[in-house]
Amino acid sequence: MKRLVSRYRSLPIRARLSMLVAAAVAFAVAAVSVTCWFIVQGKLYEQLNDDLDKSMKMPSFEEHAAYAIENCTQIPRENNPFGRNTYYQVVMEDGSSCVMDFSAGMVKVTRTDKDVVAATGRTEAVYHNSLDSDGDDVRVKIVPTIYTDPTTGEQSPVALLAAVPLRGTQSTLNDLALILLLVSGIGVVGAGAAGLAVARAGLRPVDKLTEAVEHVARTEDLGIRIPVEEESEDEVARLSRSFNSMTSALANSRELQQQLIADAGHELRTPLTSLRTNIELLTRSEETGRPIPAEDRKALLASVTAQMTELASLIGDLQELSRSDAGQQSGRLLQVVDFQETVEAALRRARLRGPELTITADLQPWYVRSEPSALERAIVNILDNAVKFSPEAGTIEVALNAGVLTVRDHGPGIPTAELPHVFDRFWRSPSARSLPGSGLGLSIVARTVQQAGGEVTLSRAEGGGTLATVRLPGAATPPPEAV
Repeated sequence: MKRLVSRYRSLPIRARLSMLVAAAVAFAVAAVSVTCWFIVQGKLYEQLNDDLDKSMKMPSFEEHAAYAIENCTQIPRENNPFGRNTYYQVVMEDGSSCVMDFSAGMVKVTRTDKDVVAATGRTEAVYHNSLDSDGDDVRVKIVPTIYTDPTTGEQSPVALLAAVPLRGTQSTLNDLALILLLVSGIGVVGAGAAGLAVARAGLRPVDKLTEAVEHVARTEDLGIRIPVEEESEDEVARLSRSFNSMTSALANSRELQQQLIADAGHELRTPLTSLRTNIELLTRSEETGRPIPAEDRKALLASVTAQMTELASLIGDLQELSRSDAGQQSGRLLQVVDFQETVEAALRRARLRGPELTITADLQPWYVRSEPSALERAIVNILDNAVKFSPEAGTIEVALNAGVLTVRDHGPGIPTAELPHVFDRFWRSPSARSLPGSGLGLSIVARTVQQAGGEVTLSRAEGGGTLATVRLPGAATPPPEAV
C-alpha cells in the first residue's frame, strides 16, 4: 500500500488529476449502474409477481387444487391447457407436493415453502426464487390455505404454489448488466481522457510559471514577467501576479544593492585616497630621513585620525542600511520606548558636540514602539545636522508634544530645490560637501521612523534655518504590559 501511495505521489500532476477524475467518474457510474440494475430487477420481479397473481385467480383454480390433493401425483400432464410456462402445485404439511394436472412442471419444495405451510394463521402470499425439477430458476408465489377433506371433514394446512421460469428475466438482466458495464467502461475511459485534457489546459499557466522560475534560476534574469489577464482572479492568476511582484521586488532590491555598492565605492574612494596620501608622506619621511616639521606632522596625524573616524562612521552607516527591513524586524524586536527619554539621551550627546550652542528643549511624555538604539541614533543624526549647520553661538530649539518632535536650527537652511533629495542615500548638498559626513544620516533617520510607523519631514523654517519634524504613533502613557 505504501509503495502504491509513493508511486502515485511521484506521478505528474496531470496524471494524478486524470486518475482522480477517472476514479470519481468510475465510482459515480458504478453506483448509478448498480442502482439501475437493481431497479430494473425489482420492476421485472414485480411484473412476474403480477403474472403469478393473475394465474392464481383463474376460474376453478381451487377446484383443480383440491383434485390435485385427492389424486396426488408428482408427474405433470404433457398437455397444459392453462399455459405451458407456468408451474402449479400444492405443498402439503409434511413437505411433499402434489402437481396440478395443468402444471408445466414440478418445483422443488424449499424451506421457505414449508415455513409458509407451517405458519398458523398466516394469510399473505410469499414470493421467492427457487428451482424446478430440471434445475432451472423459477419465480415462486406460495399462498397458505386450509384443505377440508370432503369425506371426513378434517382440515389440514396446505399451500398453493405457482411459479414461472426466470430464464427470460435473467437474460434481460444479463444483457442490461453487459450494456451497463460497456457504458461504464467507455465513460471511465472518456472521463480519464477529458480529465487529462482539462488538466493540461488548466495547468498550462503553471507550466509557464515553472518555465519562468527555471529561467530565473538558470540565468538570474529578474526582468521576466508572466502575462496575466487583468480580469482573472483565479488561483493561477493570483500566483502569477505574486511571482511578478516577487521578481519585481527582487530586481529593485538588486538595483538598490548595486547602487549602494557603487555609491559606497565612490564615497570610500575620497577618504582612502587622502589616507594613502598622508601615509605615503609619513613613510617617505621615514625612508629618506628628512623629518616633517612638527606642526605639519601633527596636522598629518590629525588628518589620518579624522579620515579613519570618517571611514568608521561610513562603514557603520553602510552596515545599518545594508540590513533588509525583514532582517531587522527578525533580529531586533520592536518594544515600547519612552520617546522623551530617548530624546533627552540624544540631547546630551548633541550638547557635547556643540558646546558653544544653546539647545533648548520642551519635552512632553510619549511612548512609542521602536528599536531603542536605532531610534536614539536617528534622533542623534537629526541633532547632528542641526549642530553642524548652526552658526557659532546659535540656538537650537527642540520640542516634543503629542508624539511630534521638532528640531529647528537657525543656519542657512536647505534650498527648496534640494528638499526632495535630503533623504536619498549618499546625497549631500553642494554647500555641505566640505563638511564631514557621508550623506547617510538622514537615510537612516527615514528608515528608522518608517519602521516605527511614523514619518519625518524637513522644511525651511520661517525666519531662516531648517525645521525637522518627526511624527510617531503612540500614547502619553505606557501600555499596561510595559509598566
